[in-house]
Amino acid sequence: MSSRKAAVAKAARRPASSGRAAVKPAPAKPAIAKPAAAKPRAVAQTGVSADAIRLANEIEQAFAKSDDALSMEAMQALMGTLCRIYAVQAENGAKYTPIAEGQVVSPTAVMVTASGLLRAGNLAVFELGMWQSWTGR
Repeated sequence: MSSRKAAVAKAARRPASSGRAAVKPAPAKPAIAKPAAAKPRAVAQTGVSADAIRLANEIEQAFAKSDDALSMEAMQALMGTLCRIYAVQAENGAKYTPIAEGQVVSPTAVMVTASGLLRAGNLAVFELGMWQSWTGR
């Protein structure tokens, strides 16, 4: 048990000295990292790419106001499409990562998402490790 957890648990066991009931602290809402400004590219984004960047910014802004700004169905549709597109591009030799360098995404968020993707594909971490060792990815 961490010292913070131990202190909270110890405080919860003690009777309140002022006669008031002990108030349990609310869990802190994780901060949503804002996407980093895109690095200037030689080619201007047009068409579907420009629309996708605008949509990502709109989703970020809406999500900053409300955790349920995006329905489960909409999130699943976007995640599925992006997963398929990234896989095809990686198979065709693309060397970029799914998250741009400099864009702030916490390691926890990456692991939660990776875990969800593995669960959606009915895969275990062991299978991912074996696949990585076979393919060198």
